[in-house]
Amino acid sequence: MKAYLITGSDVSYELPELVEWELEYGCATPCDSFRVSCLWTCGDDSVLAEAARFTAWHDNGLVFTGVVDECEVVWSQQGSRLEVSGRGLAALLLDNEAVGMDYDVATLEDILRDHVQPYGIRVARQDRLPAVSRFSVSSGSSEWSVLYQFAHFHGGVTPRFDRQGQLILGGWEDDRVKVINDRTPVVKLSARDRRYGVVSEVWVRDRSSAGTVCKVVNEAFKAGGGMCRRLFTMPEKSNYQAMRYQGEYQLERSKGEQLQIQADIALPFCAWPGELVRLERSGWGRNGLWRVSRATVSMGTDGYRTRLVLVDPETVL
Repeated sequence: MKAYLITGSDVSYELPELVEWELEYGCATPCDSFRVSCLWTCGDDSVLAEAARFTAWHDNGLVFTGVVDECEVVWSQQGSRLEVSGRGLAALLLDNEAVGMDYDVATLEDILRDHVQPYGIRVARQDRLPAVSRFSVSSGSSEWSVLYQFAHFHGGVTPRFDRQGQLILGGWEDDRVKVINDRTPVVKLSARDRRYGVVSEVWVRDRSSAGTVCKVVNEAFKAGGGMCRRLFTMPEKSNYQAMRYQGEYQLERSKGEQLQIQADIALPFCAWPGELVRLERSGWGRNGLWRVSRATVSMGTDGYRTRLVLVDPETVL
């Protein structure tokens, strides 16, 4: 893999051969992240102070675009190393606070103009999202939370970034299914059933009207003895549809924590978040169709490794 640091003036610098790296991809939050390590010659440090962006290429394909958070030169008896870490371009929206405002009617074009485009972010794909009446942006909220609230709570679409650093505002593309079978070099498989963190009820309250509360219940979990209630307060001027979707979203997302499959595979870039994967392994009791919620690809002393976190395909990501 080849990695590059890019300065604020758009000058690209290729890092020396990497001795260790890890790229982590998700579907929305937490933000994608990267960490790379290479041998380093002291005295070349001037480029580090100016490094603003990071890209990584594997087999002539761009596999990561992100923001540089930290560069660290480490000296030991084994020599000097450079360690660079950072996040995907969603960090630009996470790190910037939105200006509080109220929209009589907010369209996707309004949200992109006011909360996305000022940071130089391009949109790769977008579905037709409905306009939202009485859409309110609270002061102090991040630009990411504004985009997420508009796209997910009102439009049912999970905003996310591709490997080129472009924003995707569309549904999952389920036309292809990747297969993990007995020929796949699986190093480890695990299945985790968990009750802790699974929510039985969500109550969503409208801040402007203390008497308006939307309640959503996970009937199956509650019938099985689960008791875990969460309370949320929506921004002022939220409509009931947004409140209910917030409750359903929190409930459905917590269901995804009940059962997760983790697959460690001795290959790089086996699957990407959002993709469908079919497990067909002998002697494994959790075969079937799953969706990738997170993928961590790394290279170290043990060679290449891809760790996939798989959840029910209907889980809200």
